[in-house]
Amino acid sequence: MRLRLRPPEHRVSRKAIGHWAASAGVLWLLLIALQTVVVTTADDPPSWLSVTLVLCCVLGPLHLLVMPQWRYRVHRWEVTAEAVYTQSGWLKQEWRIAPISRIQTVDVERGPLEQLFGLSRITVTTASAAGPLRISGLDHDRAVALADELTHTTQAAREDAT
Repeated sequence: MRLRLRPPEHRVSRKAIGHWAASAGVLWLLLIALQTVVVTTADDPPSWLSVTLVLCCVLGPLHLLVMPQWRYRVHRWEVTAEAVYTQSGWLKQEWRIAPISRIQTVDVERGPLEQLFGLSRITVTTASAAGPLRISGLDHDRAVALADELTHTTQAAREDAT
């Protein structure tokens, strides 16, 4: 059977939009806070630092409005009896396909912010030099069920994943 790269069917959870916005928001706030401290406490702060502070105050909110929505439209996944399909990214987009017979491990992971949003990510490790496939932004219960499904499917595959 010949597998072809195609758009995966399923979107990630809508809660991923908030997760991505919160993750990026924390970084923007830290960057803006650091620059603000330097600009307000330094005796003679460089003028370029004030310019970058203003740019961050404009670009940060714009990024937080655009990026999560864009990522939500791009991020997709699908598991069939033959393969795992993923599509991810926002500026740099990636489509991947991994035959079920090549899967070696399936991991469910969730960081503190993902736990707060009730999300998890699945990492599907394959016998590929391209590295593992990742499906981010899944509802935790869906991620656990998907990992269970993949584990059973790969156990039933007759071919070796090496």
